[in-house]
Amino acid sequence: MNRRRLLIGAAAGSSVVAVAAFIGIAGGHDLLSGDEDAGCGSLVRAIRLAKISLEQALAASEQEGRPISGLFEIDRGSLHLSVWTSKDGRLSEVLVDYANGNVAKVEPITRDEDLAAAESLSAIMAHAKTSLREAVGKTVADDAGFRAIGAVPKLKDGQVIAWVTLLKGKVFKIVNQPLE
Repeated sequence: MNRRRLLIGAAAGSSVVAVAAFIGIAGGHDLLSGDEDAGCGSLVRAIRLAKISLEQALAASEQEGRPISGLFEIDRGSLHLSVWTSKDGRLSEVLVDYANGNVAKVEPITRDEDLAAAESLSAIMAHAKTSLREAVGKTVADDAGFRAIGAVPKLKDGQVIAWVTLLKGKVFKIVNQPLE
């Protein structure tokens, strides 16, 4: 799954890697390969179709467990709004309909690389005192005109933060929002 590239970017903590990860997701290419401008443009254009926010998707997915990451992504040429959740040791991917905010599909996370990433995110979120939804809401409120397109928890200098990726027009921005 493409989310692994985003998680690699989150672990590195670099805005350049983050944008490259989103470009890789959007274009269906490996990290930093292919036509990055075209891939970025695909995601930027597709996001305009979304009628709900990432914050709303995180709220909708809470019925399946605690959100441990969420993002808009291009998968097989189509826009998806994906939230990973954790509940009673069960890790799931929740696909939220970006047009109406309803949960469209719930699948267990079983692929080895996805499962390892989800377990790591779940362990980080176990230390968080603030939800990803609250962190995304605060970030968007503080950055007028930007739209959250991804939120991933990570540890930075021993503190739990949400690595929130924002988009305004064609400009990407990364904000580290405390989850403590």
